[in-house]
Amino acid sequence: MLWVLLLLLAWAAAGTSCTRLCLASVRAAASDDPEASYGRGLTLYEAAFLSGGPARVADLTLVSMARQRRLLLAHTGWATVVDPRGRDEMERSVLGAIGPDGQSRIAPVRTTAAAAESVRALADRLVAAGLAVPDGAGTTVAGAVRQVRAAAAGVVLLASAALLMPPQPVANRALVAIWFSLPLVLTLSCLAIARIEVHPYTRWASPAGQRLLSALTRRADITSDDRTYLTTVAVRGVRAIGEPDLRAAFAHREPPFGDAHRGH
Repeated sequence: MLWVLLLLLAWAAAGTSCTRLCLASVRAAASDDPEASYGRGLTLYEAAFLSGGPARVADLTLVSMARQRRLLLAHTGWATVVDPRGRDEMERSVLGAIGPDGQSRIAPVRTTAAAAESVRALADRLVAAGLAVPDGAGTTVAGAVRQVRAAAAGVVLLASAALLMPPQPVANRALVAIWFSLPLVLTLSCLAIARIEVHPYTRWASPAGQRLLSALTRRADITSDDRTYLTTVAVRGVRAIGEPDLRAAFAHREPPFGDAHRGH
């Protein structure tokens, strides 16, 4: 009867994760302020933060400067300054992260720029406006959804282990499968409801912020210009970059002796 112990573990994982998802959804609904998004738009930096957090803001700034030919991003993973004058705090943070030599690997620039005071100030403004989720607010819907997905995968693994135990009568195997199907149905049902009721879910945006992101995405889908391109990068990340060389610059991983492969 060892399978019963595995079944209890499956129920514990499913029940705990689904409860966290329900609580996170309730907290999100309770904190939703419809007036927070009324008559307000989003800047590109705000959209980037609400979609992907500080790292997305740094990526957007790099892409924006590269498209203006004020920064060269080589496919080898190096950034070279062309115009050393930053037009806003975000650009000045990127230039400061590159350093006085005017050239640096892109990965540390992204990390340093994402942690800059300008990004923290942006986050504070969005939290104050009710558009972003504050740090330490507990499990977000996005995080809870990931936990439920992990629990569903765990139920499948535990069920497989139970079914592969020493020879059992066919009737017993069928009974084991039925019992394990119950926590699996619970987790999958919670995921389906979450997708219908609270999708899209994000780690960074509050429900009001998500509404603004959705409106921004719809407008971007019916227009085509440079701002639309940057909007797509802000919302979807560097995977939305159209130019292969520019996309390669962000995907590049420096080899052990990377200085020997410095690109321009």
